[in-house]
Amino acid sequence: MLIQSTPEIGTVMDETGRLIRDEAGFLLQRDLGGTFRLVLLRVPVDHVEKRVRVRGYYAGDNVVEAEGVAAA
Repeated sequence: MLIQSTPEIGTVMDETGRLIRDEAGFLLQRDLGGTFRLVLLRVPVDHVEKRVRVRGYYAGDNVVEAEGVAAA
């Protein structure tokens, strides 16, 4: 059984999963389970509903400030 802990604010994040769009923006449905809300400077419309790799920083409350989204 995988036990996940909440990262500390400012932790560098490098995660893969599926990029989901909802009424509030974008979510990463993580390969490891759970989701992160993403704060993005650019809208990655080409990657919606596809497997992606997200790099950024953990901002707290399951929010990641993404520096980049790319195909995984």
